[in-house]
Amino acid sequence: MEKPLITIRETKPLVHHITNWVTIYDCANMTRAFGALPVMAHAREEAADMTGIASALVLNIGTLTSDLIGAMIISAKAANEKSIPVVLDAVGVGATKFRDDMAAKILDSVHVDVIKGNYSEIAKLAGEDAQTKGVEATSIEADPKRIAKEYADSRSCVVVMTGKEDIISDGKRGFIVKNGHDSMGSIVGTGCMAASVIGTFAAVNPDYCDAAKDALCYFGIAGELAAEKSGGPGTFKMHFYDEVAGLSDENAQSKLNVEEY
Repeated sequence: MEKPLITIRETKPLVHHITNWVTIYDCANMTRAFGALPVMAHAREEAADMTGIASALVLNIGTLTSDLIGAMIISAKAANEKSIPVVLDAVGVGATKFRDDMAAKILDSVHVDVIKGNYSEIAKLAGEDAQTKGVEATSIEADPKRIAKEYADSRSCVVVMTGKEDIISDGKRGFIVKNGHDSMGSIVGTGCMAASVIGTFAAVNPDYCDAAKDALCYFGIAGELAAEKSGGPGTFKMHFYDEVAGLSDENAQSKLNVEEY
């Protein structure tokens, strides 16, 4: 999509989140800073109805419970019926059996359009030898580019592996996004926020691979710009929101650092 930010800001898509209690506030603010409208409705009783008026659904298992997984599946089924994108952030997969089982339950129950995680989370989902330390990635021996393409192809979805370089594939195309800054790792929640941004861009672009690529490029560029003005984590977070809100398609397009593989 040539000018995704303009489209987001003109259409203001509603992005329904069932997300991580640790980062819910930041996910809402980041969605709003990009120009979309966030809503966080976790109750089973209204999950399907809220998804019914949304343009995208973002699921994040960072602080999962059995009830929450139930609400996620209800919402995702509603999203599938409406043909709007479902983004799953597989936070902490590989850390505990319960977390692994619940991620598998979601993936077996509904169609997920974008599966996002760090290198070890996606490797674990793909059946590779990987373990996650809490919610932090550990090193993996397998080639992440191969994992992304093969896993995306096997599930007919887009796979996003976030890290120093972000890897995106739909099983046919593959992209490596190199935008971003180390300061993004100095605050809690940038990974969760990235899932919200992907949901925001996917809400206006039916090519979910292209949407994920644009989302992570723009997100990373805002991080680069914020880092130039920051003295530490606190000021970085403040400037990060400001740079997202002030970003334009023209400015972002001039700073893209992405390659196809």
